Amino acid sequence: MRPSESQSQSERGSTATYTTIPISPGDVISRSFQNLSAAASRRRPWPEFVASSALDRPPRSLSHALDRIRTNAKRFRVNYAILVCGCAAVSLVGTPFSLVVTAAVVALWLLLYWFREDPLVVWGHQLGDRALLLSLLLLSIAALTCLTNAASSLLMAAGVGITLCALHSLLMNPDAFFLDEDEAASANLIHPQPPHPPPTSTSTSTSTST
Repeated sequence: MRPSESQSQSERGSTATYTTIPISPGDVISRSFQNLSAAASRRRPWPEFVASSALDRPPRSLSHALDRIRTNAKRFRVNYAILVCGCAAVSLVGTPFSLVVTAAVVALWLLLYWFREDPLVVWGHQLGDRALLLSLLLLSIAALTCLTNAASSLLMAAGVGITLCALHSLLMNPDAFFLDEDEAASANLIHPQPPHPPPTSTSTSTSTST
């Protein structure tokens, strides 16, 4: 694994490492899709997301408000991403071509950059992270240029989705939710139990007196 690849992987927040044997682009996309599915499976249940029992007035101090936003953003980050993408998709329903192009660009970013953990080999040459990032940026700019009429609606819808997520994270009281074991351990609320020692078998010996 090259230093530039490991550095770019850490910047993307991925804990996975590249494989030493290059695989086909189809397998790369397939494994990226599996990683995306695993990340999407970590979303919180929607009844919990809209639970009215967790609604609370915003904290009075700015520090407490920011702590609540950070806590809820960490807990509902997948739900927030789905909400923002849903708002963006709704804004493009009237223009199916723009919706298809935007979905294709987002899918390329997710599968080829954010959730990719293997080197991408195209026509026998390995495509580096910087070259791939530059290609995706140029492709995104070209797509926005072609979708001039829908770009404003897309940005406005994304802004609405982000605003809704911010309000949700500010109004939902994290103390109203039950923590599972992993969340409680990460918050230092519980400590993992040490493994119990295996039972020792005691052998009884009988002595004969002569």
